[in-house]
Amino acid sequence: MLNSKLMIGVISGMVLLTFGRNANAAVPSIKIGVQVPITGAYADEGQGIEKAVKLLAEEQNAKGGLIGRKIEVKVCDDEGKASQAAICARQLVDDGVVAVIGSYTSGAALAAEPIYARAKVIQTSDGTSNKLIEKGYNTWFGNAPPNSAEAKFTAHYLVDVRHFKHIAVMTDHSSYATGLAAAVIKNVEADHGDIVDKSYINASAQNFTPILTKLKSMHPDVIYFSGYYSEGGLIRAQMVQLGMKATFVGGDANENVAFAKIAGSAAKGAIIINVPAPQDLPYPAAKRFLASYKAKYRELPPSIYTLTNADGMRAVMQAIEKTHGVKPTKIENYLHHMKEFDGLTGDFTWNRRGERIGTAFTAFEVQGNGSYRIVYPKPKAG
Repeated sequence: MLNSKLMIGVISGMVLLTFGRNANAAVPSIKIGVQVPITGAYADEGQGIEKAVKLLAEEQNAKGGLIGRKIEVKVCDDEGKASQAAICARQLVDDGVVAVIGSYTSGAALAAEPIYARAKVIQTSDGTSNKLIEKGYNTWFGNAPPNSAEAKFTAHYLVDVRHFKHIAVMTDHSSYATGLAAAVIKNVEADHGDIVDKSYINASAQNFTPILTKLKSMHPDVIYFSGYYSEGGLIRAQMVQLGMKATFVGGDANENVAFAKIAGSAAKGAIIINVPAPQDLPYPAAKRFLASYKAKYRELPPSIYTLTNADGMRAVMQAIEKTHGVKPTKIENYLHHMKEFDGLTGDFTWNRRGERIGTAFTAFEVQGNGSYRIVYPKPKAG
């Protein structure tokens, strides 16, 4: 009799143990991928994005997760390179991610985009190259405003606000930078501005004085650079070394704390065009996020792209919550038809092509201590 009771107890225990295991297996985690440059020239941007996504996941998990499931973040370092980006995309798809936040560069995003589209994995990216929307992939969503919107604002600032008479344009060979440069030139010419030269640089180079010496002889009022901060800081420093009086105006990828570190004292007076910097965002949600980020990581984000990617993550989480699941078609449909998303970087929507709509640009001047001061449009009093 005792043996029978013992056997019943053992069997009951095994049943409970098996049930418990099956219950856990029935509630898998929701996997979100992060594909960014953790190493390489843009490592600080990628690391900032990784930190933001992990912070948001941690905060959501502390609330009990998302639709009753824990969020698990999978990270892959694409180094900002197309070849590595394709490897990351395949790896994250194999990992079973529902969505991917990244990448930072258009070139990397372009390499990964078709892989995610075929696997029906949502991708939110900082890429702004027009090539990202040419294939018409419904799974792609831009975290940053498109080149067309930035170019229109830039041309207005150069021609109508600053009244520059002679404008020189510099770009690297990346898809993002060449697309932005072309769009700026088109808009400047439409505003009857004068483009005196368009020069190309190699992003891996360190010495830009030959090109700058040529431009100096042309006496431009301004040099507009559409590339990244890693080269922008060097260009600005070498302009000052050559005694060039032209104003430096950089596109959005120059907005990074490293720009001032690279340019040194020459950074003072440089103008950068982008959506407002993190410290200038007036929204309560942004202020709370920045406080949480600083408390956890003991530093502020390197640029606004930490927050645009955080918005991509927040939008994906909202879509999962509102659709009560992780079906790609439902998430995709929700994101395309959001009336308005309350972002850390302002209210916005995505159009049918996945372009971000509804973000205001600013022009800000780099100060002697590396901070920014908005110079256009003038901040409202109070």
